[in-house]
Amino acid sequence: MKIKTTLLWILISVSFSYGEIMEGDIIFQTSLSSQSKAIQLATKSKYSHVGIIFKEDGKFYVFEAAKTVKMTPLNEWIKRGEGEKYVIKRLKNANSILNTQTLIKIKEESKKLEGKAYDLAFGWSDEKIYCSELVWKIYKRGADIEIGKLQQLSDFDLSSDIVKAKLKERYGDNIPMNETVISPASMFESDLLK
Repeated sequence: MKIKTTLLWILISVSFSYGEIMEGDIIFQTSLSSQSKAIQLATKSKYSHVGIIFKEDGKFYVFEAAKTVKMTPLNEWIKRGEGEKYVIKRLKNANSILNTQTLIKIKEESKKLEGKAYDLAFGWSDEKIYCSELVWKIYKRGADIEIGKLQQLSDFDLSSDIVKAKLKERYGDNIPMNETVISPASMFESDLLK
């Protein structure tokens, strides 16, 4: 039993030391919010929430759109996810792209959106912001990188009763099928990330 425990500890240590968290990493989780299941069904993904990792005063935070756009301590963010599980992805060429100058630009763009209200209607304006829109716009404006493919609401699977109910709740009979959207799933599947 002691050998198995030691081996498990070695495997865990190796996996954590393989890739340390870096600023600009993108973190995904399954949210426990009331809309999470609808997002999962519509996008055919288990991930429904996403944010960007930043470091301040030696501590890691997730810059996210929740009730508002804000910094959340990484450990608190992880605890809010289903089973405290998460996946961190990074630009394949992060070492060359995410230099000090680019990180400064990304953080400047994030400050412009901080404090905005969460966008329950998933609109593309900056008046209100949802999670994947936040990450996409910060990377686009701060580093000129498009992570994930922009889509329209009509591109998603809207056939589930759970999805239909959420759409009815948010839009009534006026669902904006041609609204530009970016989903956590599209970002997760981006070939720019590893």
